[in-house]
Amino acid sequence: DPLPPPLPKKQLQRAESLPEKGPSQHCRGDPTPWAGSILYGTPPPHPRHEEGVPSSITPWDRSSWGPKKPLTKSQSLGEPVARSSPQKVPSPSPAELTFGTVDGELGQLLQSLESPAGVCRVVLGCQAAALARLSACIQEELVGPEDRQQLLEAELAGKSWAALSILDQEPCCESGDAWYFRVGFTFEQTQLVFAAKVPKLGCASLGVQSSLGAHCSIQRLIGRFTDRLPWELVLPGSPGEQSRSPSGEEPACLATCPVLQVLISPEVPYQTLAGFVKGSHGLHRTSPGHYERLACLLLLQVCMGLEHLRVQNVGQGDLCPENLLLVRCQCPPQSQQGKEAPLSLPRLLISRFFKVKDKQRPCSTSQEQDWTKGLAAPPSPVADELNVGMLIYQILHVDISLENALGFRSNRLPEIPSLSIYSTGLKRLAMLLLHRDPCKRVSIEQARSILQVLLWGPRQELFARSKKTLTLLRSWVEVKRALLLLKFAENSAGAGVSPGLEEWLCCQYFKEVTEHRLYQVTQALY
Repeated sequence: DPLPPPLPKKQLQRAESLPEKGPSQHCRGDPTPWAGSILYGTPPPHPRHEEGVPSSITPWDRSSWGPKKPLTKSQSLGEPVARSSPQKVPSPSPAELTFGTVDGELGQLLQSLESPAGVCRVVLGCQAAALARLSACIQEELVGPEDRQQLLEAELAGKSWAALSILDQEPCCESGDAWYFRVGFTFEQTQLVFAAKVPKLGCASLGVQSSLGAHCSIQRLIGRFTDRLPWELVLPGSPGEQSRSPSGEEPACLATCPVLQVLISPEVPYQTLAGFVKGSHGLHRTSPGHYERLACLLLLQVCMGLEHLRVQNVGQGDLCPENLLLVRCQCPPQSQQGKEAPLSLPRLLISRFFKVKDKQRPCSTSQEQDWTKGLAAPPSPVADELNVGMLIYQILHVDISLENALGFRSNRLPEIPSLSIYSTGLKRLAMLLLHRDPCKRVSIEQARSILQVLLWGPRQELFARSKKTLTLLRSWVEVKRALLLLKFAENSAGAGVSPGLEEWLCCQYFKEVTEHRLYQVTQALY
């Protein structure tokens, strides 16, 4: 039998074959590969340098460009390639724009803007977003990263005095409700310094304090335990202080030491606001402008902390200078770096709290008894305004009693001497906070805004030649916001200094202030 016929060879369809490279293929100067690069989004590689051509002038070598997209089955070599419609990607918002935003996205955004006013809105949005990011970075430098704080809290869980090294036998600070000792703790082969808080009898507020969110003006707890006080540590005024052995040996009466609740805080206070005020009489006389600016910044931190507590439905247990802690910042403010500043701005921490639903706040000082005499009803969160008004007088070294402040013995408040540009504004704020009619008192939020205006403007001379309008105030905010960002850039490029607490407070102001808020505040202040 004859052999069967051979099978036909499989041939590749012409439409699916790649074009052969020959002499007629794209030579230098042919625009086809450039068009393909645009069409398919294939960027050319780094061009080669030719001999005799300077490196600054690099001719394009089109033969070295990336591979072209193969033809599909439905395309033939002689047919033009149809331009595919690109997918529409939403334009980025001003908050998402950075200097590294690719030109494709940026161009898509610019095409949607029909006038210079639209470009101006985008620029203003970018500035506001940049200010918010900068504020968040400074805050992380001040209080530490949140994830690191959580790791420390987990590491300290179940630990007691045995895991801590006592750095000082004497308290580093004594407030109205607790003693604070400096202790060391080794974490990731680094010794960290914390504060061991030993509350005084009847002053513990652990249940309330543990539920508070993180805030720059609120004391934070990362550990807690109950144990006897080590024999090396003796509380001031306690019987064990006199019975300690001179040789440093462990006393025989260790078993009689009381079991105390101990709280661990990452912030180590060095004094209270009461100690700060007591030791600053001379500074107030010699540098009234510097001191009263510090007073405004400290009061601003108090107001911001109280605002945070109200959101948490928590009140401050005893808002007096003895219970407000001061903590040194890691880096001095930019305005004081390189100068012999008489006193730098510390962080202020509120450290004692109570639930607003409680019937009676804890009373531990004579001021609380004065509240009971001066007010018909038990103290409530509304009393925070009166407390801040009292703080203004106390920080400015003006003697005042609660009854005088509320007008029970006198119809007028004590005079605050005009020593600086801040004196008149602080006097006005104290009067608004201590008004006898509760309906006419300014709130803590309004007091915070007044302090911000006293510190960073707008000052009254802005309205000397121009009528105060929302347009003027909006323009002022936009220009100051841009100038603030330029200031940060210049400081970073020049001295290379890091922003500090005062810069963060300034950022907080300009990232959220509006012309409507400024109109109301300047009406009340001026």
